[in-house]
Amino acid sequence: MEFISQSLVTERVTLYYPILLLMSLLLLTFKYFSSSSTVPPGPKRWPIIGNILQMGEKPHLTLTRYAKIYGPLISVRLGMQTLVVGSSKAAAEEILRTHDRVLSGRYVPRAFGGNRPEIDTISMGWTSECNGRWTYLRTICRSELFSGKALESQACLREKKVMEMVSFLRKKEGKVVKIGEVVFNTVFNVLSNVLVSRDFVSLEEEMTNGGIKELIRSGMEAASAINISDFYPFLAIFDLQRLKKKVEEVTLQLFSMWDPIIKERRERREEDATKKQDFLDAMLLNAFTDDQINQMLMELITAGTDTSTSTVEWTMAELIKNPKYMKGVQEELEREIHNKLVQESDLSKLHFLQACVKEALRLHPPAPFLLPRRAPKSTEVDPNHMDMSDKFGVTLQKKEPLFLIPKLRM
Repeated sequence: MEFISQSLVTERVTLYYPILLLMSLLLLTFKYFSSSSTVPPGPKRWPIIGNILQMGEKPHLTLTRYAKIYGPLISVRLGMQTLVVGSSKAAAEEILRTHDRVLSGRYVPRAFGGNRPEIDTISMGWTSECNGRWTYLRTICRSELFSGKALESQACLREKKVMEMVSFLRKKEGKVVKIGEVVFNTVFNVLSNVLVSRDFVSLEEEMTNGGIKELIRSGMEAASAINISDFYPFLAIFDLQRLKKKVEEVTLQLFSMWDPIIKERRERREEDATKKQDFLDAMLLNAFTDDQINQMLMELITAGTDTSTSTVEWTMAELIKNPKYMKGVQEELEREIHNKLVQESDLSKLHFLQACVKEALRLHPPAPFLLPRRAPKSTEVDPNHMDMSDKFGVTLQKKEPLFLIPKLRM
């Protein structure tokens, strides 16, 4: 009898385990897919996966289509995450200007180390909240890199690197040149000289193997790829797609480029702690750690190179495709600049060229999405007065016509 009783208990326990597991899964599903807060309208969501399968290979086009159906402010469910997307001027203004302070935190992708607790103390672009450290980093960058005085002091450097590019292109007369590679290398060297006073690439060598550009591009592709760990955070520990590992490998290779420079500069500062020649010296003067310096240099370089290169490439492509506008730019250069070299001070006079660049940016934004933001607390965003505490994104849309029409704004 005792044996039979033990068997019955064992059977009941064995039966209860699957029931408890099923109940837990149902509760989790109810929690994540039945939100009590009001969110903007959006497409029908499937259980567990939400709208993942509906996004397709080009999610920016899918979201543009949904915006035409559901309005300028929509919401989609991606696994366990809710994404609110603004796709109009009014919605973007509400997210980026009216509620900028509340929505200033970033959603940090898992491939970028979204589960690293120290990310909020070393990163400016990927901090999850608008804290004092983030404000301090922005202040340093604004004063040392982006202020009028700083930009003016860097003008000679930019002109020097552009002239090096022009000289390189003259040597290649009659040969095929990938303009994107040349522009990328030039922009990369401009940034590296502003940051650490050193050229990181040689135009000739980089044109041969394209190592640096491919390295940065591969890292950005891995970081921006659709990652199941972002949709289901409990899977992040497994890194199923190996995206985090790929980003870490690229990051270490980039760090190795300037690690010797940081070490050398620290040793030099032991002899003269007041000397300052570039942004690296400014960071050392403000007692930045090596981790903070590495993160800052990586973010500034990766953010500034590929986007600038893309803009120049598309502007040139559109001008070649539209000979009438190409001739207009050439006539403006002859009229305003004559036969002298173009200086930065001349750019304000080249109104038609500026219009062409702005139009190329409209047609071909460097990225279809802005970096996602997050709301740490519930927030109301007009015009729909939706109560949201999830991730926010802004799409960069184009209206018809989708061809080059430069407009002068005098």
